[in-house]
Order: sequence, then structure tokens, then C-alpha cells
Amino acid sequence: MATMTISLPDPLKDWVEAQVETGDYASASDYVRDLIRRDRARHDHPKLTIEDLRRIVEESLEGPDSVDSVKDVIAEGRRIIAGKGRANG
Repeated sequence: MATMTISLPDPLKDWVEAQVETGDYASASDYVRDLIRRDRARHDHPKLTIEDLRRIVEESLEGPDSVDSVKDVIAEGRRIIAGKGRANG
């Protein structure tokens, strides 16, 4: 395993040490490795932002409205399928 030396301001060093003292991490290195893993996962699987959600909602509101119910759409599909069966038979 490679070694890397980093410099931290005192408040960040204190924070890292406090995280280790909770017992959730065996060492400062363990804590930093966990932070890096989480950061990589966040970059690999970005979450939708509020702006993304707003854009999706706006696009859906601007799209065509459907006045048909789900039952109407299913019934129409069945009529089409039945009609094709008669035309092919």
C-alpha cells in the first residue's frame, strides 16, 4: 500500500482525530480512505439536483396532456389487437 503525507489546518486535524475517537475508524488513514471511497461513489453515481428535478417537472408540464384513462388506453389496445386478428384470419 502506498503512503501519502497531507497537511491539514488544526481544525481539520482535530475533526479527523475526533472521528477516530468515536471508534468508527481504526485510524486517521482509515477515516481518509472512507472519505475517498464515498467521494468516488458519489462521482460514479451522481444524484439528481434540485435543478434537475425542476427541469424534469417543467418538461413534463410542457408535454402533451392525455385525456385518456389507463383503462381507455388498454381497451383501445385490445380493440386494435382484435382488429388485427380478424384482418389476418
